[in-house]
Amino acid sequence: MTTARTVELPEVTLAYRESGRPDGPPLVLLHALGERAADWDAVLPDLAPDHHVYALDLRGHGDSGRTARYGLAEMREDVLAFLDALGLARIDLVGHSMGGVVAHLLAQAAPDRVGRLVLEDIPAPYPRPASGPAEGAEEPAHFDWAMVRAVKAQIDTPDPAWREGLTRITARTLVVAGGAASHIPQEQIAELARLIPDCRLVTIEAGHLVHSARPAEYVAVVAPFLAP
Repeated sequence: MTTARTVELPEVTLAYRESGRPDGPPLVLLHALGERAADWDAVLPDLAPDHHVYALDLRGHGDSGRTARYGLAEMREDVLAFLDALGLARIDLVGHSMGGVVAHLLAQAAPDRVGRLVLEDIPAPYPRPASGPAEGAEEPAHFDWAMVRAVKAQIDTPDPAWREGLTRITARTLVVAGGAASHIPQEQIAELARLIPDCRLVTIEAGHLVHSARPAEYVAVVAPFLAP
């Protein structure tokens, strides 16, 4: 059973979907840019049947609040505030694309809060050519275009400290790459895996949307890694 909830944080109201075993170890799922918590439905509940799962709508997405400030550091602080609000001292953490950046920034900043970390099709943070969003005539109901512009700018020109901080991650880490069909340079994903101390890299030939394109293969790799 999945229950939709919200929590009031200092800067924003965050919406989230709660499921799994009430007494299980906590697992937090962070979606990609422009997605929302329901994006994980294709792999739940098989992804972590023994966990208590919290799938978040990050700020500016889904049913979470729209704010005057957007950025990856702000999203990281939202997740930390979420953990504090729910009394979650230590979690397992899964992030896809943008959500993976938020996840590894959190694991850098608060290594004691993350036991296991899964990063899906995420490169090491290096500058890249700017790519403006293809905005539609009207803003979609499920995300804020101002958030997209702010986050894309940060991903295009990442803080060099983000790359340096990868070496401070203490969580056991699994990096899942999407292979040749992904638009993410796979050699940069391999470098991300090299920079994180306790890390294993697995490739699933699925493109960037690994967990939605190949859910069974994704679960077969990630579920054993997350198993208590």
